[in-house]
Amino acid sequence: KLAAECQSAGYPGTLIPYKCDLSNEEEILSMFSAIKTLHQGVDVCINNAGLARPEPLLSGKTEGWRTMIDVNVMAVSICTREAYQSMKERNIDDGHIININSMNGHSVVPQSVVHFYSATKYAVTALTEGLRQELREAKTHIRATCISPGLVETGFAFKLHDNDPERAAATYESIRCLKAEDMANAVIYVLSAPPHVQV
Repeated sequence: KLAAECQSAGYPGTLIPYKCDLSNEEEILSMFSAIKTLHQGVDVCINNAGLARPEPLLSGKTEGWRTMIDVNVMAVSICTREAYQSMKERNIDDGHIININSMNGHSVVPQSVVHFYSATKYAVTALTEGLRQELREAKTHIRATCISPGLVETGFAFKLHDNDPERAAATYESIRCLKAEDMANAVIYVLSAPPHVQV
């Protein structure tokens, strides 16, 4: 559907969708294998997937916590590793790994339903800095970037409040939110920075 929307809107390039459950390592590895077969490999990896479940620290369900860890932390780590290995085996020295984080990865807001989510995003903050240091140690020019937006109008709140769509909708009415286009523009800015600039 998205590929068709991009084409009908007249955007250049081609969007090639690939179904992948990011909570399943085998499916992630299968996706990277398909990318290698069809397109030689990855030059830019944007770790954009993330979700929150309404599971407070004192009463939350383990399953919800595990889902957040699997998608927000493990998938980011697996995709980063596989993207780097793809770049390394093809001698790509100017690749880029971009982690879409959150302001919740830098401060804990007083809303119990997002405390565990915030912990996963703090992990993304640490993972990105660790990645930057490891890339420097490897003497590569592959860059690592962390983009940490506030509230972006997406389906995020509807996943968080899946039993209360009115509450989810109200989330996006409380303030003037960022749009998906704002995030895309931030990514384009980061990617278009000259080689000596790391955002």
